[in-house]
Amino acid sequence: MLHPLDEIAPVVCRSPGLSDASRIQYVSDSTLRIVFTSCEPSIIMTYDTVQYLHTIWTLRKVRSEEKSAVLKYSEQMTPQYFGTSFGSHIRNISKGDSPASSPFQNYSSLHSQNRTVSSPGLHSRSHSPSISNMAVLSRSHSPTIGMPSFSGVQRFNMSYHTPSPKRLNASHSPNSTLNDSFLGPETEPIVPQLCIDHLWTETVTSHREKTSQATKVFITTDFCEQKYLCFLVESHHQLRCVKLIESNDLSQLIFVSVTTISAKDAAPVESIDAMLVLEMNGSLVLYTGVTRVGKVFIPGFPAPSLNMSNLMPRPSTPIKGISTPTRMISKQMGHLEEVVMPSPVTELRSSSRLNETSLIEECTFQPVGTYIHSLRDSVHNRVTLEMTTGAMLRISIPDIASSELVKKCLLAIKYILPKDVAMKILIKWYNIYNAPGGPSSQSEWNLFVTCLMTLMGYNTDKLSWTRNIDFEGSLSPVIAAKKARPSDMGSDEDWQYLITSDYHQQLGMHTMICSLYLDSIEAFQSKEDLSSQFKFDISAPLFSHIPAVFYVLHLVYEELKLDNLMRDNTRSLVVLLIQLARDLQLHEYIDFYWRDYPSLTKACSQTCIIGEAQTSHMNQPVYFSVEPPSVFQWLCCCLKGESFLPFPYLPVICERTKLIILSFALYILGDYSAVSSEPSKYLLKISAGQRKPLKEHDDKRLSALRPSVLNSSLAEKLVTWLTQSGFTLRDLESVPIGVALPIRDAIYHCRTQPSSGWSEDVCMLIGRQDLIKQAHEVTIAKGKSTVGQMIGSDLPPANETEDEDDGMNDMNQEVISLIWCKDLRVQEVRRLLQSSHPVRVNVVQLPEVSDHEYIEEKENKLLQLCQRTMALPVGRGMFTLFSYHPVPTEPLPIPKLNLTGRASPRNTTVDLNSGNIDIPPNMANWSSFHNGVAAGLKIAPASQIDSAWIAYNKPKNAELANEYAGFLMALGLSEHLTKLATLNIHDYLTKGNEMTSIGLLLGVSAAKLGTMDMSITRLLSIHIPALLPPTSTELDVPHNVQVASVVGLGLVYQGTGHRHNAEVLLAEIGRPPGPEMEYCTDRESYSLAAGLALGMVCLGHGSNLIGMSDLNVPEQLYQYMVGGHRRSQTGINREKHKSPSYQIKEGDTINTDVTCPGATLALALIYLKTNNRSIAEWLRAPDTLFLLDFIKPEFLLLRTFARCLIMWDEIVPDSEWVNSNVPQIIRENSVSFHTEEIRTSEDLNMETLAQAHVYIIAGACMALGFRFAGSANEKAFSCLHKFVKEFMHCLTSSTATITGHYNLQTCLSVILLSLSMVMAGTGDLTVLQFCRFLHKKTGGEMNYGFHMAHHMSLGLLFLGGGRYTLSTSNSAIAALLCALYPHFPAHSTDNRYHLQALRHLYVLAAEPRLLVPVDVDTNTPCYALLEITYKETQWYKETTVERMAPTLLPELHLLKQVRVKGPRYWELTIDVSNGTSHLQVILSKDGILYVKLRAGQLSYKDDPRGWQSLLAQTISHRNPEVRSFKPEAISAFTSDPALLLFAEYFCKSTKNAEYKHEPLVLFSLYSL
Repeated sequence: MLHPLDEIAPVVCRSPGLSDASRIQYVSDSTLRIVFTSCEPSIIMTYDTVQYLHTIWTLRKVRSEEKSAVLKYSEQMTPQYFGTSFGSHIRNISKGDSPASSPFQNYSSLHSQNRTVSSPGLHSRSHSPSISNMAVLSRSHSPTIGMPSFSGVQRFNMSYHTPSPKRLNASHSPNSTLNDSFLGPETEPIVPQLCIDHLWTETVTSHREKTSQATKVFITTDFCEQKYLCFLVESHHQLRCVKLIESNDLSQLIFVSVTTISAKDAAPVESIDAMLVLEMNGSLVLYTGVTRVGKVFIPGFPAPSLNMSNLMPRPSTPIKGISTPTRMISKQMGHLEEVVMPSPVTELRSSSRLNETSLIEECTFQPVGTYIHSLRDSVHNRVTLEMTTGAMLRISIPDIASSELVKKCLLAIKYILPKDVAMKILIKWYNIYNAPGGPSSQSEWNLFVTCLMTLMGYNTDKLSWTRNIDFEGSLSPVIAAKKARPSDMGSDEDWQYLITSDYHQQLGMHTMICSLYLDSIEAFQSKEDLSSQFKFDISAPLFSHIPAVFYVLHLVYEELKLDNLMRDNTRSLVVLLIQLARDLQLHEYIDFYWRDYPSLTKACSQTCIIGEAQTSHMNQPVYFSVEPPSVFQWLCCCLKGESFLPFPYLPVICERTKLIILSFALYILGDYSAVSSEPSKYLLKISAGQRKPLKEHDDKRLSALRPSVLNSSLAEKLVTWLTQSGFTLRDLESVPIGVALPIRDAIYHCRTQPSSGWSEDVCMLIGRQDLIKQAHEVTIAKGKSTVGQMIGSDLPPANETEDEDDGMNDMNQEVISLIWCKDLRVQEVRRLLQSSHPVRVNVVQLPEVSDHEYIEEKENKLLQLCQRTMALPVGRGMFTLFSYHPVPTEPLPIPKLNLTGRASPRNTTVDLNSGNIDIPPNMANWSSFHNGVAAGLKIAPASQIDSAWIAYNKPKNAELANEYAGFLMALGLSEHLTKLATLNIHDYLTKGNEMTSIGLLLGVSAAKLGTMDMSITRLLSIHIPALLPPTSTELDVPHNVQVASVVGLGLVYQGTGHRHNAEVLLAEIGRPPGPEMEYCTDRESYSLAAGLALGMVCLGHGSNLIGMSDLNVPEQLYQYMVGGHRRSQTGINREKHKSPSYQIKEGDTINTDVTCPGATLALALIYLKTNNRSIAEWLRAPDTLFLLDFIKPEFLLLRTFARCLIMWDEIVPDSEWVNSNVPQIIRENSVSFHTEEIRTSEDLNMETLAQAHVYIIAGACMALGFRFAGSANEKAFSCLHKFVKEFMHCLTSSTATITGHYNLQTCLSVILLSLSMVMAGTGDLTVLQFCRFLHKKTGGEMNYGFHMAHHMSLGLLFLGGGRYTLSTSNSAIAALLCALYPHFPAHSTDNRYHLQALRHLYVLAAEPRLLVPVDVDTNTPCYALLEITYKETQWYKETTVERMAPTLLPELHLLKQVRVKGPRYWELTIDVSNGTSHLQVILSKDGILYVKLRAGQLSYKDDPRGWQSLLAQTISHRNPEVRSFKPEAISAFTSDPALLLFAEYFCKSTKNAEYKHEPLVLFSLYSL
């Protein structure tokens, strides 16, 4: 299996030499055991228990042609192949025979059933010697390989092996039998997933034993990166190392040779490319590949070859084992606890069987070789030694070097030298460096120089600068002999050592020495140094490679010059390079080094003679150049535009050189190909063993042509390429300032003009942490509001506020305080919308009123106030929309709906349950439902809730069932109801009440908006009789549940144009009343729901109703709207409507009072935004008095509104357009809004004209609100504001008697809703004043429905606490039409014309568009200046506006780009022209846009006018002298020519006292 949870699948093998039809076979051989698997490379090793041979296979995914071939071949397989075993292939190959027959068993035998399967064996890791079957091959890519215990295993020829307790499965015995029976042809074959290809099989020897299975297998690498597959045959005490190389195309592994090492155990040391081998005599030996490095000694333990007389430390001595490979020494090790020891310290792990003291005591009497039993648990450079007593000792093998300079030099030397020479040099260095008592890290470079020069043939004892090297510790005898300790009296050599030291050289260059003109003291040179010249030892291993070594070390020197942190290392390296250059007589190089370090060049004066005969022994590399390569000179040529040669570099070693050169080529020369396809134009790759002439680079120079203008795309490409190459800010800081200048310039360009699509690494490099955090999409933690912010003028006392939650405590006060920072409008909104506290009942008891009548009067007043209180939750749900993240372990707090009051002056409680007045039954049912919806809508869509939490919130008290029903609907509107389990949905529908069914059906439908989900369709169809078969059982479905189901059907099939549902809904609009009481009550709401659902199904399709031409949808809807003869019922429901109603006599005509609203709105939604003038003319208001008498005035509102929705593009935000919708006869004869006189006429019905006038105006205003919803359009606001004031004036004028207070109040509520739609989310203060004024009106015609409309206006104005606004998409308009239907309920239980639950569908039209800048450094919201660019449309050209964020953005399809504008914050551009997905993600994450403050600037909140910046602070208010301001200071903060000239001419100090204050005034004015 590729994964432990995947299904078991067989493995196939491709056998060479067979025909194409039979070469792919299943692997099924019980004689094979897997002993090793590897992921990189993807190989496995098996062991044949019959032939006793190891085989290596490559493991890969099976190809499609191999699958088909093996499946096809398994059907044609004949029985004679069944007995062929998988191991026969190995045996044939090992004997040298061609595999003529198939080495694999037949597919049928693979699936034999009659077999005995034993218990599964132990699990084996990838490097464990445990043995598992071939069927487990596919687990080789997983961390563990084993055989799980389940019945599916029995389908294969499994052979489980139980490991013996000795040496981890050293021997195995099969405990399962194999039956050769096979299944019949009806067995379905199993498709293989993996395939193995044969790579190598070990050679057959004359003496083979059964116990020759490998017990440990690992892959190791030598110092020259040559890989070996090593497997330990413990029975033979052999470690067999198979050398493996990759083919040229890296697609195949080739096994070259096998080397056998006598070993008892072995373990890899990956970090240093070596392995530890435990020899038969107990010695630990370090090998790199198959090359022996040296023995490893553990300080504190004697070597196996030492005699018993060697003294050991006493048990009380604090011994810490240190592993250091070297030759055998007899010196006693001491002071092992010192930190400066180069070898890592091993730790002695205490165990239950042996403590530290006992181990030391035993080691005192016996050699350590008799104690080490095996090696195990090799990680990095640490290995555990397992003793025969069971104790464990953890040791660490030292690295090849610790100095970065030495590591770089070793890499360069290893790269350029032949592998055999490099191997000798590295082994030599490793032994010297890690000798016991070796040098500390400070003298590592000195030791390396001495070692290198000795290997080159130098006599280091005769070179003065190497002879005086202090190694700070004892050296190996290979390098330098141990000198006798000098006497305490001193000698002349002490003075020589002092004046030749680095300290003396640095002191001689001190400025004090130069200023005093002191003569420099030169070191005394002996006659031997002056007269003698030294010769090389040409037999040294590196003598012939001196030029190559020198050249690569010079390239390393150039690499180090590009790193400021390695500057001291360049000083150390140049001393070696000067000596080599002088001996090689390379005068150009000597001059080059002299220019860099003249004092060091002067100090080194000794040379060694290299004769012509010796020179002939040197290999002169073809890449060696007489002129020294200089990276600084190359960069200068690039900047000056001069010609240059490609710069030589060493791959992997000189990566910074490559990076800098290609950066200059890209940014300075403008060559895009430098980093993509042709880096060889600028870089010359040095390769090992290069002998061929190079390409044209030797004599062809490239001319550098700098582009005239630096393109910003070059900067972006450079920064992107640098991050892809792993270049970071830390690397940039270490680059010399002059070299890094072009890179910093590119970073500056990218920092000022970043792209929103850059990766995190790019943003980190350019220093834009705001973009990095934006990519992480971190939201602001929403804290609780403070008490001081929440206290309002009319709030209850503090103790009540703490005890009872009003449902509005979770608003983000940080953002709200930025949006509305100048007043307390949010607190006022909370006061108006809270319903959890008793209301104030202010009734004055007159003297003639009795106490009983006074009580009744107070309760009647309370009943009027309760009509308002019960309407508040709808508005509160809008205000707190998606503002809360619930805790999964706590139930959702639902604020109490308090219908009690407090009467003054004694603050007595007034209750409606006293029985003094009549209260409508179930008065609070729907208000409780709305309260539950409002609480549920607080839950943000990103909240983590599940089905268990939803069920956990179900109340145990039946009185709260209505609130829970609303809670379920709210979860559906926020798409959380999709997580509710189907079983819970069934329980709610069967055991719940009517409210629960309504909330659940509407919730699940809204959650599946436009998906045509079949499960939801079946759920809704049960509750819609028209969708049930004619013969189905009649279900007693409540009328309101049917209405909710019909609207839910429209939601699920929104915009799909589904024919069957459209046909059913079209017929349901005019559904006649049935016999008895069927369909006789509240028919208007059902017809309206059917019309809205039909409009949503065919939303915006217009005349493109595919497949519905025979339904004549527009004609049928027009008939429903204007009336006429009823058409005969067709379809499956014609039998249900055959019998007439016994309660209502309608005859054969259509009752337009029932069907007109639904048909009108259906036409509006079907032809929404189509500008279909012919359909719009159907909806125009009649222009004759005769026709006006046949239409209800409120239907004129719907017709006008529907006509404007169809003619979407003709809506204009001014009063002239609104009045143009009124017919001429009404305009000429109707009562004006401004007149105080009442006109009378015997020929005209003034009441009809007045009512038609106000309803048509209201319909046009409502269309205007839909057209500019959420836009805060100033013209639309002014127009609607004007009509609101006119209608409020009419309510108090004499014209109200003609029009009617109810009609005027309805139209005023519609226009106020339209005004709030335009200003949705803005919290406009003018609209708030209107809402507060109407909130206080509780008597007269002000009923429950009007209160609901007014507080919905208030909720829309502060939608989501200012974070949300409305959309004008087709789906949003349909949802708003359902929620804001302009017929409001007369009382709290009124659902005759419109189902109250639909008022909450506004959620589907709300979208987050608040952009909140957040300072990335403080993680707090702040102000930021935005530049918003609008796309060009047919109404206006491309426009740019500036807004101070936090602000609501326009609809995203109208935008071209949004940019954070300076100068206080770094600029950031969000391009919306190519897609709005990025901006949508930002807005969905609370609209957080991270910004970064520039240096020297303060936020707009702390410094609104910019007078407290660093520049402005130079002018003090206490000392307003302009002399305190230096004009030159402004250049440190800006390079704007206008500001510089202003400072030069107006900010200089003047001698004339009478003018000294004028520059200060001018500067202040300029700041404004």
